[in-house]
Amino acid sequence: MPKHIDSEILAVLRQYRIADESSSKKSITDIKQHPERMLSRLVSFRFDRKRYFLLFDNAVGDDEAAVLDHIAMDEPLLPGELVRNPIESEKGHGMPYKGKDVYLYAVAPTSRRLDHELVDRYPDISRSTVQKYIKAGYVTINGEVQTRVNSDITASDVIAMTPPTKMTYEQDELPVIYLDDDVIVINKPSGILTHSKGVLNEEFTVADFFRRYTTWGLDTNRAGIVHRLDRDTSGIIIGARNERAAAVLKKQFADRTTKKTYRAIIDGQPKQAHAVIDLPIGRNPSAPSTFRVDSSGKPAQTTYEVIRTSKRYSEAVLQPRTGRTHQLRVHMAYILTPIHGDKVYGGKKGERLYLHAESLEITLPDGKRMTFTAPVPSSFDQVMAK
Repeated sequence: MPKHIDSEILAVLRQYRIADESSSKKSITDIKQHPERMLSRLVSFRFDRKRYFLLFDNAVGDDEAAVLDHIAMDEPLLPGELVRNPIESEKGHGMPYKGKDVYLYAVAPTSRRLDHELVDRYPDISRSTVQKYIKAGYVTINGEVQTRVNSDITASDVIAMTPPTKMTYEQDELPVIYLDDDVIVINKPSGILTHSKGVLNEEFTVADFFRRYTTWGLDTNRAGIVHRLDRDTSGIIIGARNERAAAVLKKQFADRTTKKTYRAIIDGQPKQAHAVIDLPIGRNPSAPSTFRVDSSGKPAQTTYEVIRTSKRYSEAVLQPRTGRTHQLRVHMAYILTPIHGDKVYGGKKGERLYLHAESLEITLPDGKRMTFTAPVPSSFDQVMAK
């Protein structure tokens, strides 16, 4: 590239009255010098986010068609127009500059949304994923990070997206309780997500572990997942190893023909040692990621039975008859005995959420009814011993 080409461009832009004396060379970016011909040379660049072509030539004689043909010889011509000479109208478009005529072609700024453009460029990536990449800073426009999904872009903008490298968790393990050709059953530790909440999640999940054992859901972030436990809940999770098994298992959870039993440490002692809580649950509008007892919510029933008490805590067996999100936590908090360690629903501070999926009774795809059990963590005894 010739030295001081940016100075030449700025001088020409000032002659065309597109730049003024306050404009600087820093406003000129993405300069591309095309190979010189005997009588002409072509330069493309961007000024204030708008793209231009600048043709130095003495042979075209202000013939608009010839100018456009010369530009098209080096680069496909984008929609736009030649800029007229604002100083000498009789010259049409040409501008004298250092013994040659120069012609300036302005590319039309046809704008569209950034996320729409990226979806078209990357058809294998969903729009929601593209939007998350943008918000996370993985997309640049003309070399600058852009985090607004609805940013306007033009045909002349240089857009780059660099998705994060997919994490692998080949060394991470989870305790397997049962495995056959159709299902896998594990004892999930507290603190492990069942599946990631989005494509940018960078931590090991149950779904990452199931991915090694299943052929179902591999194109999603929920490989093998047919039900879930909250991050801080430990215990039994069953996964599907193929599509047929997934259909059989999911239907049982939807039809409520499974039997789930949980063990919990709760703060205080409930008024009744054994009862059924039959209260509907709905999303809390003031905190949309949480739930509450709500007369307009969905039906929810929980059976609980206190099996031992101490001065400050009770240990209870909980059996949800329905499967609402956060059901056990909401119901126990409502009767003023929140689950110990439940910082969302009012439990006293603990080392973890003291809720454990102790057993799951379910019919396997081969027709066999089985109950899977995960031992209650020793920390439950330690809390009760306080």
